[in-house]
Amino acid sequence: MVKIKPFAAIRPPKELVEEVAARPYDVLNSAEAKAEASEKSLLHITKPEIDFEPMPDEHSREVYDKAVENFRKWQEKGWLVQDGKPCYYIYAQTMNGKTQYGLVLCAHTDDYSEGRIKKHELTRKDKEDDRMVHVRIQNANIEPVFFSYPDNAGIDAIVKEFTSRKPEYDFTAEDGFGHHFWVIDDDRTIGKITEIFKDIPAFYVADGHHRTAAAARVGAEKRSENPDHTGDEEYNYFMAVAFPESQLTIIDYNRVVKDLNGLSPEEFLKELEKDFIVEKKGREIFKPEHLHNFSMYLDGEWYSLEAREGRYDDFDPIGVLDVTILSDLVLDRILGIKDLRTDKRIDFVGGIRGLGELSGRVDSGEMAVAFALYPVTMKQIVDIADSGNIMPPKTTWFEPKLRSGLAIHKLGD
Repeated sequence: MVKIKPFAAIRPPKELVEEVAARPYDVLNSAEAKAEASEKSLLHITKPEIDFEPMPDEHSREVYDKAVENFRKWQEKGWLVQDGKPCYYIYAQTMNGKTQYGLVLCAHTDDYSEGRIKKHELTRKDKEDDRMVHVRIQNANIEPVFFSYPDNAGIDAIVKEFTSRKPEYDFTAEDGFGHHFWVIDDDRTIGKITEIFKDIPAFYVADGHHRTAAAARVGAEKRSENPDHTGDEEYNYFMAVAFPESQLTIIDYNRVVKDLNGLSPEEFLKELEKDFIVEKKGREIFKPEHLHNFSMYLDGEWYSLEAREGRYDDFDPIGVLDVTILSDLVLDRILGIKDLRTDKRIDFVGGIRGLGELSGRVDSGEMAVAFALYPVTMKQIVDIADSGNIMPPKTTWFEPKLRSGLAIHKLGD
């Protein structure tokens, strides 16, 4: 069962929240962050290379030093202020008229090392190392990770009670997504939430695998340096926003490929027919309609690809995935793409950009073919995580993304 605790968040005053809050570090490149960041934006802390001209390498010592300097400066100027007591927080997001309600809390690193915080993706050591440096130099979790947990009626009731009140923060960002935030500061409710989560069997990492791994590594590092370690120190915990599984929205994560591996479009279509029922749909965008149905854009036309019977295994948590079917039967067998992580001939496009992004990249001549996939389900993610398996790269895309800067967790004084 998972162990959680409240924490005294460092967060912006109500009147500054829209200026301070920012998109996560990993959805913007440095140039985009520089263009987007206003004076008080958290991007000066999460992507501090934007404060240099010309911009240096984001992993350089001067950039890390600037991150520490800016975090200190934001607190000195009162743009970030620490709450006077440990609290839980509710962070709700609204997209396309649907609102999801998450609890902002601290999770324990032991739950990660002992498998109660479950992952479905592999991490890259270089990315883990970078996030670990940021946690270590700041002695804080600046940005939260994104968890899901099995629905729980007791937590739902508490959330419903508090969200009937006026929120502490309530704003709509430039992307049209709404962000709403409440503070749970009464001790009775805080104790009740902590107790309820003792019966929650696991957290599932939805987004933030590298930040989760980095937080666990920093906790282990600090533990090894403390001869009086008890397991209750603040560094044993890291910040997460946890949402009930049923509320989350997973959208498609699509693929574009630079060439047809020496085949003509006609030859490529003939190869596809060995494993798929191929149907031309014309110039109007065609979206996959169900599991094992794909859409493809090739030579100015959209196609439906329906995987033939026997080409997948619905009883295998990995074999049932459409990313597996596409990778095995098309990307590998026909196009010769063996490693999705390293092959430069393939790129990945989040469904939030729309399928017009796929046809646009093909029509421009940059890419030769595009594939759109039916989104994975939360049940598929849970099944894979519970079985100890790992999803293929670039399988899940959660929206909306968590806004950074609404709460920060210090690992100690």
